[in-house]
Amino acid sequence: MPVEKLTEEKVTHFLSEAKDWKLVDEKWIEKKYRFKEYLTGIEFVQKVANASEEVNHHPFISIDYKIVKIRLSSWNANGLTKLDFKLSEQYDEFYDHFK
Repeated sequence: MPVEKLTEEKVTHFLSEAKDWKLVDEKWIEKKYRFKEYLTGIEFVQKVANASEEVNHHPFISIDYKIVKIRLSSWNANGLTKLDFKLSEQYDEFYDHFK
Protein backbone atom coordinates (compact mmCIF):
# COMPACT_ATOMS: atom_id res chain seq x y z
CA MET A 1 0.00 0.00 0.00
CA PRO A 2 1.50 3.36 -1.02
CA VAL A 3 2.19 5.88 1.72
CA GLU A 4 0.78 9.36 1.16
CA LYS A 5 3.25 12.21 1.49
CA LEU A 6 1.71 15.20 3.23
CA THR A 7 1.32 18.47 1.37
CA GLU A 8 3.16 21.53 2.61
CA GLU A 9 -0.13 22.87 3.98
CA LYS A 10 -0.82 19.70 5.95
CA VAL A 11 2.73 19.65 7.32
CA THR A 12 2.28 23.25 8.48
CA HIS A 13 -1.02 22.31 10.12
CA PHE A 14 0.41 19.30 11.94
CA LEU A 15 3.46 21.31 13.07
CA SER A 16 1.19 23.99 14.51
CA GLU A 17 -0.29 21.34 16.80
CA ALA A 18 3.02 19.64 17.65
CA LYS A 19 4.96 20.34 20.84
CA ASP A 20 8.25 21.96 19.79
CA TRP A 21 8.84 19.77 16.74
CA LYS A 22 10.75 21.58 14.00
CA LEU A 23 10.77 21.10 10.25
CA VAL A 24 14.24 20.28 8.88
CA ASP A 25 15.14 20.26 5.17
CA GLU A 26 11.43 20.20 4.22
CA LYS A 27 11.12 16.47 4.78
CA TRP A 28 12.08 15.79 8.40
CA ILE A 29 10.66 16.73 11.75
CA GLU A 30 13.04 16.90 14.68
CA LYS A 31 12.90 17.39 18.43
CA LYS A 32 15.36 17.35 21.31
CA TYR A 33 14.33 15.91 24.65
CA ARG A 34 16.28 16.78 27.81
CA PHE A 35 16.54 14.49 30.82
CA LYS A 36 17.85 14.90 34.35
CA GLU A 37 19.87 11.71 34.09
CA TYR A 38 21.52 9.75 31.31
CA LEU A 39 19.77 6.47 32.19
CA THR A 40 16.36 8.15 32.09
CA GLY A 41 17.08 9.19 28.51
CA ILE A 42 18.03 5.62 27.69
CA GLU A 43 14.75 4.34 29.17
CA PHE A 44 12.90 6.86 27.00
CA VAL A 45 14.77 5.68 23.90
CA GLN A 46 13.77 2.08 24.67
CA LYS A 47 10.09 3.09 24.77
CA VAL A 48 10.50 4.98 21.49
CA ALA A 49 12.23 1.96 19.92
CA ASN A 50 9.47 -0.42 21.01
CA ALA A 51 6.67 1.85 19.72
CA SER A 52 8.51 2.38 16.43
CA GLU A 53 9.15 -1.32 15.95
CA GLU A 54 5.43 -2.07 16.44
CA VAL A 55 4.57 0.01 13.36
CA ASN A 56 7.80 -0.74 11.44
CA HIS A 57 8.72 2.95 11.25
CA HIS A 58 12.10 3.79 12.69
CA PRO A 59 13.38 7.27 13.56
CA PHE A 60 16.91 8.52 13.61
CA ILE A 61 17.93 8.77 17.27
CA SER A 62 21.02 10.36 18.72
CA ILE A 63 21.98 10.43 22.38
CA ASP A 64 24.32 13.03 23.80
CA TYR A 65 24.53 12.44 27.54
CA LYS A 66 21.19 13.87 28.78
CA ILE A 67 19.80 14.97 25.41
CA VAL A 68 17.99 12.66 23.02
CA LYS A 69 17.38 13.98 19.50
CA ILE A 70 14.79 12.30 17.29
CA ARG A 71 14.24 12.83 13.57
CA LEU A 72 11.28 11.42 11.70
CA SER A 73 10.50 11.09 7.99
CA SER A 74 9.04 8.44 5.73
CA TRP A 75 11.63 7.26 3.24
CA ASN A 76 8.98 5.41 1.19
CA ALA A 77 7.07 8.69 0.72
CA ASN A 78 10.21 10.81 0.36
CA GLY A 79 8.89 13.13 3.03
CA LEU A 80 6.49 13.40 5.91
CA THR A 81 3.34 11.35 6.44
CA LYS A 82 0.60 11.20 9.06
CA LEU A 83 2.50 8.35 10.70
CA ASP A 84 5.47 10.64 11.42
CA PHE A 85 3.22 13.04 13.29
CA LYS A 86 1.33 10.24 15.04
CA LEU A 87 4.62 8.87 16.35
CA SER A 88 5.81 12.34 17.37
CA GLU A 89 2.70 12.68 19.55
CA GLN A 90 3.31 9.27 21.07
CA TYR A 91 6.95 10.12 21.84
CA ASP A 92 5.81 13.35 23.52
CA GLU A 93 3.40 11.34 25.69
CA PHE A 94 6.26 9.04 26.69
CA TYR A 95 8.40 12.04 27.57
CA ASP A 96 5.64 13.49 29.78
CA HIS A 97 5.97 10.42 32.00
CA PHE A 98 9.70 10.99 32.47
CA LYS A 99 9.51 14.63 33.57
